[in-house]
Amino acid sequence: MTRARLRPLLAPVALCALTSLAACKTDNLGSPSTALSFASALNSTPSGMEYASTSYAAAANDSGMPWGGPRRGGPGGPGAGGMMGGGLDGNFLGQFTPGRGPGRGAFGVRIDSTCVFAASTGDLTCGPNTRNGLTVTTIYSIKTAAGAAQSKIDTTTTNSVRTRTTVSGTTTRSRDGSVTATVNSRSDRTVTGLTAASTERTVNGTSFGTETAAGTNRDGDKFTATRTASDTTVGLVIPVSATAATYPKAGKVTRVMTATTTLDGGTAKSTSRKEVLTYDGTATAKLVITEDGTTKNCTIALPRGRPSCS
Repeated sequence: MTRARLRPLLAPVALCALTSLAACKTDNLGSPSTALSFASALNSTPSGMEYASTSYAAAANDSGMPWGGPRRGGPGGPGAGGMMGGGLDGNFLGQFTPGRGPGRGAFGVRIDSTCVFAASTGDLTCGPNTRNGLTVTTIYSIKTAAGAAQSKIDTTTTNSVRTRTTVSGTTTRSRDGSVTATVNSRSDRTVTGLTAASTERTVNGTSFGTETAAGTNRDGDKFTATRTASDTTVGLVIPVSATAATYPKAGKVTRVMTATTTLDGGTAKSTSRKEVLTYDGTATAKLVITEDGTTKNCTIALPRGRPSCS
């Protein structure tokens, strides 16, 4: 997720897992090439999560490589030495256009003018919108520093925006085989400190997505597969500057992904990975990675760094 903007109306549907499942015949046969193909299952998020507010790099799902692969020009998934899910969203690394006000700088918020405000709830609803079988709805709660609900963003007085997104449905892919996937994703993120006079922003949020796929790959083999991805952002604080990009100085981000795939008549094979990223006010973020039971300690140089592990 990512800048909190109206991606349900803008982002293309990415069927990354479907690409992988259709392309890989030998996921359960244990060869070296199989291990590499299966490891890439964590290189992108489940379909539909690119519409949600998460710490995962949404652009990763545009790739046509197996399981989505690493995004072009950015940190790849764990197989490429980067972070899973295609990398870390640029807001968490200082990769954004600086500026003040709700729509500028880190975690800036822009909302489509077609969304509908309900005075009874104080919420602004966008959608539902349907893209390739997936139904996306985003609800915004916009407030002043005093807690008064607003029907739209005011560049001077809007202080916080809560963004809740749900994605659900069934989508198909016929390239390199025939695959059908059912997806369910949701996210809930609140950004405060959005006024033009604010010197820092605070971010808290969660997301969760599942993808259950079944079909036939390009070699004619039937398979089933499931992936899940989640993240939690707690107390992320990032300074605001009108002229320079900044990076978080406090907070923690926890990311977890799992994948299980089974070829018809074969044994289920699973993998999992957890990443815990901690900001402590220095130019080096601490990263602890646990993959299939093995833990390693890493660091990320800020801004714009990628993991360096001992």
